[in-house]
Amino acid sequence: MEYRTLGRSGCSVSAYALGTMTFGSETSQEGAFAQLDRFVEAGGTLIDTADVYSGGASEEIVGRWLAARPADIRDRVVIATKGRFPTGSAPNDVGLSRRHLDRALTASLRRLGVESVDLYQMHAWDPLTPIEETLGFLDDAVRRGRIHYAGLSNYTGWQLQKAVDVADFRGLARPVTLQPQYSLLAREIEWEIVPACLSEGLGLLPWSPLGGGWLTGKYRRDEVPGGATRLGENPERGMEAYKRRSAQERTWDVVGEVGAVAGELGASMAQVALTWLAARPAVTSVILGARTLAQLDDNLGAVSVHLSDEQTARLDRASDPAPADYPYGGPGREQRARLITGGR
Repeated sequence: MEYRTLGRSGCSVSAYALGTMTFGSETSQEGAFAQLDRFVEAGGTLIDTADVYSGGASEEIVGRWLAARPADIRDRVVIATKGRFPTGSAPNDVGLSRRHLDRALTASLRRLGVESVDLYQMHAWDPLTPIEETLGFLDDAVRRGRIHYAGLSNYTGWQLQKAVDVADFRGLARPVTLQPQYSLLAREIEWEIVPACLSEGLGLLPWSPLGGGWLTGKYRRDEVPGGATRLGENPERGMEAYKRRSAQERTWDVVGEVGAVAGELGASMAQVALTWLAARPAVTSVILGARTLAQLDDNLGAVSVHLSDEQTARLDRASDPAPADYPYGGPGREQRARLITGGR
C-alpha cells in the first residue's frame, strides 16, 4: 500500500480509503467489521464516514469496531467524518452554522467513541451561512483538539477557492482536502476543481470511483439492470441512473476500453479504473465503497496493478468529456498542463 499526505498537511494516509456509506443499511455490522479488518490488514489507514450515513449507524459501527480492537490498530487508522446535512427536523438541524456543526460534531464523536476525529469535512456548501462562520467554527475545533484537520466535500471550484482565501486572510485553519465525485465517467472536475486543488495544495479524496458500478462491467447496453446490484434494485438511482448513462455513447466507449485494458493485464475492470484514478494529479486517497468483503478484496487488488503510459493514454482518450473549445477544450488543457508540470 502506498501512503500519501492529506494535502499539504503532515498526516499520512493510505492511497486507498475505506468508505462506510453502506454500513448499517446495505452492510451488516458483521460484514462491516470484516471489511474494516481486511482493509487494515492490507495496509489501509483512512476510514471515511459521515453523520448521515445510515442515520448515524455507520459511525456507531465504526466506533464499536474501534473499541473492540487493540490500541495499535486504533492508533494506526485515520478517521474522517462529515457534517452538514439534516440530523433532525428542527430548523437548525442542518447546514454549516456554528450551532449545527457544534452539535453535529459532538454527536459524531459520541457515536465514534473518540475524543477527536482526524478529518472533519463539510459535506456540501451552505449558501445561507457566511463562510467566515463555518471556518471560525473549524478553527476553534482544531484549537480545542476536537478535530485535527478540516476538509470540504462536493464544493465547486469557486466555493473551494473562497474557503481557502478567507481562511488565509483571517489566519484560520485552512482546509486540507476536498472530497468530490471523480472517475473515468465523471472527469469534469478537471476543468476547475483539480487546478484549484493543485494551486492551493488540497488533496482529493474521490468518491464513487467506479461510477456507481458502471466501471466494473456489470451493466449491458439495452439491458435494464436487475438483481442484487445498486441499479438492479433501483435503475434510476442517483447520478448513475441507467437511462441517463446508458444513453451516452461515451459511457460504452469508456466501459469498453476499461474492459480491454483489464484483459491485457489479467486484472478486473474495477482494478483498472481504480488504478487510473489513484494516479491522477492531486489525488490523495481513492474511497472504496464495497457492499461485500469479496468486492473489497477485488478493489484492494488495485494496489498491485500498474498501467503503461499507452494504456493510460487510451483510457484518457476514451473518457475525455469533450468540452467546448474554450476555456475547457484544447486551450484549457494546455493551461492545466502548465499548472501540473510547473512549466510556462
